[in-house]
Amino acid sequence: MPDRLAVLPQYLLPKQALTAFAGRAASFAAGEWTTSAIRRFVARYGVDMNEAADPDIAHYATFNDFFTRALRPGARPLADSPWLCPVDGTISQFGAIERDQILQAKGHRYSTTALVGGDAALAARFEGGQFATLYLSPRDYHRIHMPCAGRLTRMIHVPGALFSVNPTTARGVPGLFARNERVVCVFESDQGPFVLTLVGATIVGSMATVWHGVVNPPRPGTLREWSYPERGEGSVSLARGAEMGRFLLGSTVVMLFPKDTLRFNPEWAPGRAIRMGEAMGLAAGSD
Repeated sequence: MPDRLAVLPQYLLPKQALTAFAGRAASFAAGEWTTSAIRRFVARYGVDMNEAADPDIAHYATFNDFFTRALRPGARPLADSPWLCPVDGTISQFGAIERDQILQAKGHRYSTTALVGGDAALAARFEGGQFATLYLSPRDYHRIHMPCAGRLTRMIHVPGALFSVNPTTARGVPGLFARNERVVCVFESDQGPFVLTLVGATIVGSMATVWHGVVNPPRPGTLREWSYPERGEGSVSLARGAEMGRFLLGSTVVMLFPKDTLRFNPEWAPGRAIRMGEAMGLAAGSD
């Protein structure tokens, strides 16, 4: 079945209502019912609970508690690399930003300006740079970590649609990642600026960051922005490999890097499984 035909029902579904309902259900403590639902989910998706800090399914009061579970110490060692993979998941696409365009899937591109909420000046900082789009499936660990040490300068909540973000939808919905709701986090680092974007999706009840907590809901339907000082009260600096946020149910991360900043791991390829903490790349121009 052609991808565009396969995703047609998503245009018709009440995605906002479904997502709001799923968010409420996932945060509800229902005792044995919750434990049973988690157990079925683990079996259906092959979740490896041996990696969890608490492997006992019965200890999770809500589905969200389970879904945002911590890993046991040492489960994700950090590679000796200046750029780390920030998530567990699968590589959707990565490579060069061609002027203002990012490759979404074969035959589909979208603009960095659209991705960051229409801020052309911010997007221009990444012209000719690099991008990486990483997909988190339901079975994956759903906390997001820092690819390098960085200081937060801005956070932008961009309202949007809530299409699924699986590979079929990426091939079938034009401009998917600049069309869905998203949280754009802008950092400065010793290697230069970078953007880490959390992309929402159908049934993603909310997205959260460690400095703000849950960003959505609310969903007011208008762009919201926060700025952070370089130092003092309200400043946010995070270490390499530190947790920066999480999805309550699965989605996608899109990262932007300026020109001449990094060279991707030669083992990376679209469709390859990845783990948080593995080497993502080297500094551009390094051996």
